[in-house]
Amino acid sequence: MLTRIIVSSTDSSTAVDDEVCQLYERYQAAESDAERREIALEMGKLDGRRHAEIYAALEDE
Repeated sequence: MLTRIIVSSTDSSTAVDDEVCQLYERYQAAESDAERREIALEMGKLDGRRHAEIYAALEDE
């Protein structure tokens, strides 16, 4: 299981962290390159959402 290194103070970030862990576990259990590729694409979309949240928070400061 993926260990969380970054501690988050918001519920939405915690949900994203949980989703990252689930995707990582699915990636590790994937049986084909095609399945791993699809999961990697999902990870990229999630990463994009996370960055958007970070930038939005920085603009509010």
